[in-house]
Parts: sequence; structure tokens; C-alpha cells
Amino acid sequence: MRLSFSARLFGVLLLGLPMGQAAAADAAHPGAAVVAAGPTRQQARLNQQVFDRVWDEVRRGYYDPSLHGVDWGVARAQFRPQALAAPDERALYRVLNAMLDLLDDGHAAASPPAAVRRQEAQFARRAVMGLTLMLGATPDDWTVERVRPGSPAEAAGVQIGWALNSVDGQPWGPDVETFDGRPVRLVLTDETGQRREITLTPRIMEAVQPFVADTSRPGVLVLRVEQFDKGLGPWMGSALEGLPPDVDVVLDLRGNPGGRLMEAESVLTCFLPRGQAWATRTGRTGRAVVLRAAGNCGDRRDPLANPVAVLVDQGSRSAAELTPAALQEARRGIVVGERTGGSVLIAQETNLPDGGRLTLSRADFVTAGGMRLEKRGVTPDVAAPRTVAQRRAGDDPTLEAAIAALRGRDRAAATGL
Repeated sequence: MRLSFSARLFGVLLLGLPMGQAAAADAAHPGAAVVAAGPTRQQARLNQQVFDRVWDEVRRGYYDPSLHGVDWGVARAQFRPQALAAPDERALYRVLNAMLDLLDDGHAAASPPAAVRRQEAQFARRAVMGLTLMLGATPDDWTVERVRPGSPAEAAGVQIGWALNSVDGQPWGPDVETFDGRPVRLVLTDETGQRREITLTPRIMEAVQPFVADTSRPGVLVLRVEQFDKGLGPWMGSALEGLPPDVDVVLDLRGNPGGRLMEAESVLTCFLPRGQAWATRTGRTGRAVVLRAAGNCGDRRDPLANPVAVLVDQGSRSAAELTPAALQEARRGIVVGERTGGSVLIAQETNLPDGGRLTLSRADFVTAGGMRLEKRGVTPDVAAPRTVAQRRAGDDPTLEAAIAALRGRDRAAATGL
């Protein structure tokens, strides 16, 4: 099991980052359609193993022993027969997640094998359509969050904000995969309610980098972090090495779903005095552990003194919430943008018998100031939302507001002075 702050694996599917997170379905692919026939004997046996593992992990390992008042025995009686009768992967994982939804916990989720494969290969060179989708209130509710430049989706005119209705005649789901050169037919609805039918052919594109340093603006270093992945701390330390004192730093965590706890700690170590407390975690037993800035910021031994701003939005979750919260409380950075998602518990991932993965909250989390961010989120110091129209046009008022704040009245809060 890996300790992380990851949000639900299929809550955001990065179709336009490498194919791992990218995917549209082929109608002939086994995961692309939900069929009416019952499971084979072998499938039913595997369904049972997967369900029992998920149910037992929650019973034995969830951070709240009371399970927020949910009667887990009753849940088993209700959902186990449905799981055993599930005809395929999609149907099984919908049952599992319907049961996990009883916990009202954004981290508690079961990800099917196809979603796990995409997660593990998301920064690889793969075939992509070029879309990032955001999950809505139901398993079939998906909205285009990003369109990758130079991708098949951009060439076809797909726009941010459109709803994806179906792929090859079936609802989109985390079990759907795409393949190089194999066309897929999308049905979308635009902002006016007009139906749009588009055929795309996924193709190989180079990997999107998880961390990017942008020095295109004079006097500003923008560090864009897609997620808190392995190697982030040393990369950030290297990016900050030798930075002149008159250069402001903007940490862009918008749309970042979270990631590894140790990388969040490493990022904070780049900006906070080593050993400074920034949070407390409390596990199932009730034992509290103080988290301190003691991570790996490359070769840096002292925290950066330059002014810092952190960009956040509703898609910033988990580690992308605790990081700005810690900097905000320490008066070490200005938080700019929109209130974050409020999904901040410490989770672990457990492999399931069929190749899927269970993500489950194993510890509660409060900031050094005693603030619990779960269901609450981080409130920015400077509210600066970005509309769909601005995103389509390439305008970024959130970034501009951060730069203005760093150079204006909020500079003291950004330096900790």
C-alpha cells in the first residue's frame, strides 16, 4: 500500500496527457459496453474475491472505526449479491463504488484495472485523443476540462466545458481504453445544448511532463505541478536553485488531484524552515503524529526566501490543498484563485485481486493551526476565478492576479516577513 493524498483515481481522467490517463473506447473492447448477460462462473468467483477484499479493508482499516455511522454489515448484505451478479468489470466497479459512497469520503474509491493502467502510464508516450474529463455527480456525467494543444481533439474542434455523452454508443467510463489509429465516435453536448457528433482517431503523442518550470514572464518563475508524483521535491529544489532574490515564485496547483504525502512534505520543505510543524495526522487508533518540514528539496538546505503565491481552484484536491493551507497558515505564501475541493484525508492504495485498486482513507488530517480541511477546502487570500470563456481564449486572470498580489500590498504575506 502506498501512502498518498490522491483523490479518486477516475475522478479526473487525463485523456490528453498520455494514453494511460487518456482514453476513449473502441466499441469492440470488452470494457466498452455493459451487457445484460450474467457473469461466467469464473467472473462471479473473481467478483466475490474483489468485493470481499474491499469490504474487509474498509471494516478493518478505515480511519474512522465507526465508519461515520454506516452499518457495514447491512451494506454487505445489500451490495454483495449485486457484485457477484455483475456481468463485467464496469458493472462490478459501479457496485463497489456505490457501496463506498456510503462513507461520504472523496478518497474512498475502487478503480477498475483499466483505470489503474492509465494511472500508472499517465506520463508515458502513448496514443491519446487529447481530452481531460472531469467526473460530475453521477458515473455517466463527464465534462471536458482540458483540450491538449496539437491533439486530435483540438483538431476536431472539441471545446472546454462540453459534456461527453457517449463513446462508440456507450457511456464513458474508467474502464474504456483507446488505441493508436483506431477511430472512436464521440457524442457531446455544447454549452448551448446542441448535440455534437465527432469521430476522432487517437494517435501517439509525446508524454506531458508532470512538472514544468515557466520563465517566460520577466521577474516571475511559474512552477506548474500536474500532481504530487515521485521526484517532485528534488525537481523543485533544482528549479529554485540560484534563483535571484527579485524573482517571484508562483506554484500552480490548479486541477491537481493530489498524490504522494512525501512529495507534499518535500515541496513544503523548499519554503518552510526545516523541522517546522505543518500538520497533524490521526489514524484509526487515535494516535496523533505531527508532520514537519523534513522532506527532500534537492540540494537546498535553507528554505527559499523569495515571495510565493499558490494558484488553486475547485479541482485542487488533497496534497494540492494541504500545501497551500500550510503556506497560508505560516504566512509564507499568498493563495490565489477559487476555494479548493475539500478532499483532504490521508489515503492508502491497496491492490485488488483482478488488478484494480482500492483507495481508502487511513488517517484524518488537520493543519498546524488545527483546521480540518475535509469537506471545507482552502479559501484563497485573493479570489480570482477563471471562466470557461477565458480558458478557451487562453486568458489567465488567476495568474495575473497572483503576480499583481506578489508585487503589491500582499507581498509581506508571500515572504513571511
